[in-house]
Amino acid sequence: MLRGLSTVSFYAADLVAARQWYTEFLGIEPYFTEKPGYVEFRIGDYQHELGIIDARYAPADPAGGPAGETVFWHVDDVPATLQRLLDLGATQLAAPRDQGAGFITASVVDPFGNILGVMYNPHYLEVLAQLQPGSA
Repeated sequence: MLRGLSTVSFYAADLVAARQWYTEFLGIEPYFTEKPGYVEFRIGDYQHELGIIDARYAPADPAGGPAGETVFWHVDDVPATLQRLLDLGATQLAAPRDQGAGFITASVVDPFGNILGVMYNPHYLEVLAQLQPGSA
């Protein structure tokens, strides 16, 4: 059974550039850099892991472009986060969209071909408030 997000892994042909780009976007250094071909950041309220893997280790991609699942990360301000991603060189995939009940989503393709979703998620904030009163 799924118990929670553990690690999200993205691939990049230029691992050094990807590390620099995500360090700039996230405002933190990766906490794990010891394994050749892999860096990992811990981010957010629950210290979820975002790994960047050298594209040489990626499974074959018959689609030849961004595809697959989109993982959405909760953010407090979707338009501001989207603008920051665009300013850093990402390409908009989906414009901000009100999904109803307070949920707002948007997504980009990072400079390395990965889909990155951002979302304002009231449910995330409700869970956070229950687990860490005063944190939402």
